Amino acid sequence: MSKRIILVTYILSGMTTLIFFNYYLTNTLHDKEASILLQRVEGFVFVLLIGLILFLYLSKREEFKQLKEEEQLRSTLINSMVDFVNFKDGEGRWLESNTVGLQLFQLENVDYKGKKDSELAEYSHFYKESLIYCENSDQETWEMGEITRCEENIPLPNGDFKTFDTIKVPLFYEDGSRKGLVVIGRDISERIAAENQLLASEQRYKSLFEHNPYPVLMLDLKGTITTVNPRFETVTGFHNEEVQGARFADFNFSTEAKELIHSSCEYVREKQKGIKKGKDIEFVTKNGNSILLSCTFVPMLVGNELAGIITYAKDVTQIRETERRLRRTEKLSIVGELAASVAHEVRNPLTSLKGFVQLLSSSDHPHEQYYTIMLSELDRINLIVSELLVLAKPQELTFSENQIVELMGEVRDLLKMEANSSSTQISIQVKNEIPLILCEANQLKQVFINMVKNALEASASHIAIGIEKIKDSITITIKDNGCGIEKNRMKHLGEPFYSSKEKGTGLGLTVSCRIIEAHQGKVHFNSKSGHGTEIKIELPMYK
Repeated sequence: MSKRIILVTYILSGMTTLIFFNYYLTNTLHDKEASILLQRVEGFVFVLLIGLILFLYLSKREEFKQLKEEEQLRSTLINSMVDFVNFKDGEGRWLESNTVGLQLFQLENVDYKGKKDSELAEYSHFYKESLIYCENSDQETWEMGEITRCEENIPLPNGDFKTFDTIKVPLFYEDGSRKGLVVIGRDISERIAAENQLLASEQRYKSLFEHNPYPVLMLDLKGTITTVNPRFETVTGFHNEEVQGARFADFNFSTEAKELIHSSCEYVREKQKGIKKGKDIEFVTKNGNSILLSCTFVPMLVGNELAGIITYAKDVTQIRETERRLRRTEKLSIVGELAASVAHEVRNPLTSLKGFVQLLSSSDHPHEQYYTIMLSELDRINLIVSELLVLAKPQELTFSENQIVELMGEVRDLLKMEANSSSTQISIQVKNEIPLILCEANQLKQVFINMVKNALEASASHIAIGIEKIKDSITITIKDNGCGIEKNRMKHLGEPFYSSKEKGTGLGLTVSCRIIEAHQGKVHFNSKSGHGTEIKIELPMYK
């Protein structure tokens, strides 16, 4: 009830009361004392009535003052909030909004109270669509009848936008009719931007990790594998689930490699920002192959705290093999230059010496045995010179169709006497039908002779030669049960001037490898000291 109505009611009721009492006193009461008494009662009633009205007024004034103070406090509170706060009635009309909400929609100078969002949209052309969307969203909250929460994007004049985490609380009367709506929106633009930046950073990191061309392992501070990238799985054959939780140093490494891994991890832990590049580590893959990994250990920092160690394990197997071949090529090149300058110079006097020795041996019979030894040694020198010439200059090869089985049979017949003298048995086993291949027969025979003679000189009692056709190649296996070759000497096989024999030059095996390479073939050596040697030669079939 308004103040004006209360005042008019009070005046009318007072005037009515006065008229009633005056009329009653004038026309009804003739007793003077009763009239005086009634006037006193009238005055007393008016005093009570005025006192009651004054009391009610003061009470209401105190309540009004208290409400005013509470309203000011509430207004101060909501205006000091960084969140957008808006109170609406059951029809969606704005009752009150804080400064943040008015500034957001550029309604600071608009009398917003009592207006709906769609009506306020006419005062803010830029935010027209946003305000209409808010009204539709309010309607959805009313229909759901429960608190809703969503993210709303509000555009800005500069082309950017702000994101609000908006909570809408519908209020209802007891009969279910709409009472009001409280809207609270928190500006989460900075958080969203930080999350997007973090997500972008994570995606870049994920791309760097998952698509890295090198195997990458993540270790905790104890050296335990936490995760590996797909390239590690491709190179080693071990999947992430198989290695997760295992210590990197517990793989099938040598003692030296384990110490290297341990010292590298320790270096990163102590230095924290230090990077440790280790030596090559031999790693055995899941399928049993041996590869070389060049590992680099890098600290994984979260803020300024060391959270783990990242290990980049570059597969350098092919690189090291290429370097080895280059070194071998350089050696062969030097040998070739040396051979070219020496072989021709040696051969001419060698021919003369051999002729004179043969002449003397025919006339000086008492010393014939010495001449025989001299001729044997001269022949050996001539053989070495011939091998030097093979290394010095690539030979012009003329390939023709030949049967490997027949060539190997000729080699066995040629070395049969030597094998019998050392009680060595040579057997040839042909496992399937062997077709003709294009090759230089004499050079391949030289290779087979060198290989079989090496087996004879290794004190073998049996030399097993196997020949078979595997896919598009012919595989020749020469296996003996001789003394074998030590592991540290295996990597030097085929190098010129490296030989385990007392009078060996190492050129025979070098020349053999060169001949096989010229035939586009491969040579593999497998040996263990005291358990014999196996040589596998693969020659391609030309169609």
